[in-house]
Amino acid sequence: MTYRPLRRALLSSTMLALPAAAMAAEDLNALVWCDHTDPALIEPFEQEHGIRVNLREYEGTATALALLEQSRPGDWDVLVIDAIDVPRAVDAGLMAELPADQLATTDFFPGVAMEAQTQVDGKTYAVTEKFGYNTVSFNSDKVDAADMQDLSTIWSEKYKDRIAVYDYYLPVMGLAAIANDIDTGNITANDLPTLKETLFTMKDNARSVGEVVASQTALATGEVDIVIGGGEWLTAVLAEEQPELTWTIPDQGAVRWAQSIGVLETSENKDLAVEFVKYITGPEGQARLATSSCYWGMPANQKAGAHLSDAQKKVLRWDDQPEYLKRAQLYPAPDADLDGQMQDVWLEMLQH
Repeated sequence: MTYRPLRRALLSSTMLALPAAAMAAEDLNALVWCDHTDPALIEPFEQEHGIRVNLREYEGTATALALLEQSRPGDWDVLVIDAIDVPRAVDAGLMAELPADQLATTDFFPGVAMEAQTQVDGKTYAVTEKFGYNTVSFNSDKVDAADMQDLSTIWSEKYKDRIAVYDYYLPVMGLAAIANDIDTGNITANDLPTLKETLFTMKDNARSVGEVVASQTALATGEVDIVIGGGEWLTAVLAEEQPELTWTIPDQGAVRWAQSIGVLETSENKDLAVEFVKYITGPEGQARLATSSCYWGMPANQKAGAHLSDAQKKVLRWDDQPEYLKRAQLYPAPDADLDGQMQDVWLEMLQH
């Protein structure tokens, strides 16, 4: 995520997340993002296998790592994680190798399997399940849609006080890099002054900088007309009631987020955990995940399209994906030193 979509209370498909000691050995226990808590996604798997899936929702890889550190080995079976953080989890010895020959990655959209992030030394430890874009959401009744195709216009004085900036440094700094013709994968410390100048321009012209719920609410209520860093995940769930709230990928491009799923090394139920991964990344599971009640996003598996309605595909911009994928760049993946410097610049922007 990478992106940070809407978060709701911790729950399982049938009950509140249970303490680890109360989880039955035959159950499947998963640390997930909120889109996996939709009963429409989880209940078909539970019914097929005659088990219960206990879900605990979390936000941020650091939180997941802390939860795992505080848990006993074997307490958790499945982990949903930012694709860019998979190598970090593998290095920590947390992820089990997946049977690559049993995964449906050959059906994925070109380039979405994210092998460079979900594989280490040729072994697969996670699989991409959902992706989308940190880009620009806007009210098409209030702004000129043509202006939304140029990043520099979006956060210019023309829309002063009509902008909200999504409060997550990596995707928004990625957009700033793209606006300055800097590849998101090649950001260096030397680029930070340029990015800082662009961020300050955003802040000068913004009404607010806020997390997802605040930004989404500001757009839905008309407090702002543009959300920098938004995308389909922010407006798709509003499309039915407020079709004027939409999103686009500017001509310069956008930042592509991806989330992945894998099995934990200490799981005592690896076979069932692998079956869960296969279900989530199979066509029907993918369609349900893509249209989760928490937030929408593109399914990695193209065959999910057979299980989506034309209206759902329209909201997801299904037919536009080949062009979008060409223009989007991956999340910045800075090393620890550069990451700290980028966070410092972001803090300066917030205090500006």
